[in-house]
Amino acid sequence: MTSSPPSPRTPAGASDPPPHRALARLLADPSRREQITHVEFVPARQGRQDEWPGWVPQALVDRLGTAGIEAPWNHQVSAAEHARAGDSVIIATGTASGKSLGYLMPSIAAILEGEAPGSRGGTVLYLSPTKALAADQLRAIRYLRLTQVRAATYDGDTPPDDRGWVRQHANYVLTNPDMLHRSMLPGHGRWSAFLRRLQYVIIDEAHGYRGVFGSHVAQVLRRLRRICARYGSSPVFILASATTADPAVAAGKLTGLPVTAVAEDASPHGATAFVLWEPPLLTALHGEHGAPVRRSATAEAAGLLADLVVEGVQTLAFVRSRRGAESVSLAAKRALAEVAPELADQVAAYRAGYLPEERRALEAALRSRSLAGLATTNALELGVDVSGLDAVLVCGWPGTRASLWQQAGRAGRAGQDALAILVARDDPLDTYLVHHPSAIFGTPVESTVLDPDNPYVLEPHLCAAAAELPLTDADLTLFGPSASDVLPDLVRRGLLRRRPTGWYWARRDRAGDLADIRGAGGAPIQVVEAGTGRLLGTVDESSAHATVHEGAVYIHQGESYLVQTLDLDDSVALVAAAEPDYSTTARDVTDIRILERLRSSSWGAATLCFGTVEVTRQVVAYQMRRLPSGEVLGEKPLDLPPRTLRTRAVWWTLPEVPRDLDVAGAAHAAEHASIGLLPLFATCDRWDIGGVSTPLHPDTGLLTVFVYDGHEGGAGFAERGYSGAATWLRATREAIRSCECETGCPSCIQSPKCGNGNEPLDKSGALDLLAELLENVPNAGK
Repeated sequence: MTSSPPSPRTPAGASDPPPHRALARLLADPSRREQITHVEFVPARQGRQDEWPGWVPQALVDRLGTAGIEAPWNHQVSAAEHARAGDSVIIATGTASGKSLGYLMPSIAAILEGEAPGSRGGTVLYLSPTKALAADQLRAIRYLRLTQVRAATYDGDTPPDDRGWVRQHANYVLTNPDMLHRSMLPGHGRWSAFLRRLQYVIIDEAHGYRGVFGSHVAQVLRRLRRICARYGSSPVFILASATTADPAVAAGKLTGLPVTAVAEDASPHGATAFVLWEPPLLTALHGEHGAPVRRSATAEAAGLLADLVVEGVQTLAFVRSRRGAESVSLAAKRALAEVAPELADQVAAYRAGYLPEERRALEAALRSRSLAGLATTNALELGVDVSGLDAVLVCGWPGTRASLWQQAGRAGRAGQDALAILVARDDPLDTYLVHHPSAIFGTPVESTVLDPDNPYVLEPHLCAAAAELPLTDADLTLFGPSASDVLPDLVRRGLLRRRPTGWYWARRDRAGDLADIRGAGGAPIQVVEAGTGRLLGTVDESSAHATVHEGAVYIHQGESYLVQTLDLDDSVALVAAAEPDYSTTARDVTDIRILERLRSSSWGAATLCFGTVEVTRQVVAYQMRRLPSGEVLGEKPLDLPPRTLRTRAVWWTLPEVPRDLDVAGAAHAAEHASIGLLPLFATCDRWDIGGVSTPLHPDTGLLTVFVYDGHEGGAGFAERGYSGAATWLRATREAIRSCECETGCPSCIQSPKCGNGNEPLDKSGALDLLAELLENVPNAGK
């Protein structure tokens, strides 16, 4: 990679690719050039092809040739050979690198060989995080027109009459971890013929299995391996992932098996100009306590989308929320209606929940280039086959470097040159990144964080496993070193019954209901449309207070609703359709108690700690912000009960601080900024973690700042913060120092979820406090 300062260029010539012509014009426009903080040029990559392995059936080679695939890339062959040899493997390469061919070769070969006379016949289980991705994979397999491959999806939308056929006749079943957990494993007897012959388990989008969700899926996969062993099979696992650090380690944690990594991408890719973009400060608007605010990332992305469409640059804009994607699309249409009315209809929004025929029409419009601009959430990543785009806008940091490169990789897929622009949100992490490009371009992608041994994750899966087949002592090693420690408590609580032959499920209800694999425990809150009684969706019990409180704006498949009531006793939130011109953000207050200190490190007079804490958190109000400007419209109080969470935290203490320092304000500001920066180092979202600061904590007797995991039992984020604390906290101080505001703003120390109204906050005091903390970092942490 090579970098360039944001300086003007000579206007591009007609021979330059459209993305580069558009970038040249942006750099030449003084009003826009000020927003460009950095341009990184990523060189083109030549592809390296290989021969088809001799064991790949000629029928498959012929069908792939008809589809335009004349020869495989080197990494596809390498992964396929590992799987064919019986070694579990993860393909961790870039977007559009053809990872699917790496697992199709061995899996289709196993099925075709199994269809020979007298052969036992192999089966394949494909797991994806979404139904849309499974449906697209099914379409790709059926396109091959191999009659021996009886592929079918098995998910919540599969009609009851079709499910029996799938169980008895399908040899390539596409499903998701939820169905595996709730239906296939509990009903494994009905799948016995399929499971006996299971040769390959394919896990697509494996990088998405992180945090609590990834930890749950890891235990589901251990249950699958146990059931397979019962039927005499030992399938090979093939994982497909975006580029991540230590992919073999992450895949091993997920599957519980040794896994080989194939991470050298041999597919071609065009040169990419990657721009970091900071929206301008708004002179007419101010935030809390008069703080300066920037133009919102969605408004800025809409303007850029319109500009690129006018330039003839086919562009995809990734926006974090469904409402945000709709807002970007509508604002871009309005802008185009003023300057190029004939182009306004060439911009659209894409959301989850589209019907298959709607998605197919969208793909066709993109391929024909009759659609020039598309604003979307990650639903597009997992549901639509997109290729040949010119540019990608990423509206706000997507959470990880791996996700950033995956989204940026949607441009230049067919080897063309491309443009990618990261538009910063007005928060500490985004602001830090656009002013410190080495944190993006000079740093390896992150490793995946998950903790299958979390007892709050492990316990319900041990119960589910016991309900599927009685647990034995020999099974416990499969579920990890903590399994034997939690079993006595499960027996004491009446969930399991101990017998000489093992542990048995002791209740009549479904054991699988104990684990909400996409949540953090507790019965999910059902979101119901008040006027019709229609169930719109569900929300984790742990996040319901913050997302479906009375007055909250709730988004479902691109449509807006206002929450009328939240009934916690009946686990129901009643909503009504509405079109508010604002968004809502919950604000909470938190208390914390130290239960156990697991690790600590002395930093001179300061002490850094990691351990178990009990957090008591209460949502007390919500704030309304106008869309798309982000202007604060007001705040309304809420009356909700406190919630208690037992989790893990990293914290630091200081025994002495300067007498003239506003200790409470300085610690509070340092807490906010450190929460904002931790996602860069711990592969989490800002909303996955929380914090508390106090000048004198009762458990330490000292000034203490905590950052904790927002999930029961912890999710590994605070632990990652502890292990990389010196780097994390230096970045925190640098983010505060480099912010151009005088006393604090959303880009450095203000938090959108602060229940204390962002008071007190002391920016200069936070700098002094963090300097004091970092003065005596041990050599190992420097």
